[in-house]
Amino acid sequence: MKARSDKATQFLTVLLKILIVSAAFYVIYDRLNSDPQLSWTAFREAIQKIAHPGMLLLLFVLTFGNRFLEILKWQNMGSTLRPLSLRESTKQVLAALTAGIFTPNGIGEYAGKAFYFPKKEAGQVVFLNLICNGIQMVLTIVFGTIGLFILGYTEWALGVIVLATTLGLLFYFTQKITLKGYSFHLLFTKIQALPKSVHQKNNLLALGRYLIFSHQYYFLFQAFEVHLPYATLMGAIAAVYFMASSLPSFQFLDFAVKGSVALFFFGKLGVNDWTVVFISTLMWLMNVVVPVLLGSYYILIFKPQWTSSSASDS
Repeated sequence: MKARSDKATQFLTVLLKILIVSAAFYVIYDRLNSDPQLSWTAFREAIQKIAHPGMLLLLFVLTFGNRFLEILKWQNMGSTLRPLSLRESTKQVLAALTAGIFTPNGIGEYAGKAFYFPKKEAGQVVFLNLICNGIQMVLTIVFGTIGLFILGYTEWALGVIVLATTLGLLFYFTQKITLKGYSFHLLFTKIQALPKSVHQKNNLLALGRYLIFSHQYYFLFQAFEVHLPYATLMGAIAAVYFMASSLPSFQFLDFAVKGSVALFFFGKLGVNDWTVVFISTLMWLMNVVVPVLLGSYYILIFKPQWTSSSASDS
């Protein structure tokens, strides 16, 4: 009876792997094939503008650096539970990204990483992932607000500051209110319980990652001969990332969401719409599609910790 159960579990696991990878490939193909704003002929012509060896090398280094710093961030956080090698962290980050491509705002990434740990540690994995990603969102808000000021959207920027201050005060005065055993005070206590060195490293890596992917955008605009002042261009990039991150979306719709927001901000600066669409698509290809393709391999060879954990417990 137990053997049948194990075989059924193995079959469902394999089936789930195939479904996840198939869905990941389908949504990528569908987005590239069905977007009316994309012309493959024009896209090939646009690619030729960045075909200079120096530019290709720079974009490769930035693309690799963006994901590599994310891997280091998770290794830093995940190692508070158990020693986590660079290889293991790479596997978990890429597989989780693939699992999260068709879930709202990448929620599937949290579950994807949790499956690599014993079931009893799932809650802690989600918590650590929240801290890992949370600082990235804080930086996006801070730089995005600065970007809004640079572009002259003062009222928007002040609105963000007022909202953030209001939420901060609300959390402070309600932190001890308990709901089903949970409270903001408990959350803050758990955050403070992590070693300072872990937080410092997480903050530094998050800052490095933000600077890398924002400059990916910057150098692509330079390649497409968009010669705006550095502060203006970086301010617009920061505003685009902030506003796009504030909207509910799926990873496979990422370039459509960021592209539409980018059209608004860069259109005001006189940048050609096609240029904005192509750059947004290239950013999506480099930072989402390539890692998802690599992550598909790790999904296929995945061996869930939950099954082995439960088996040993019995």
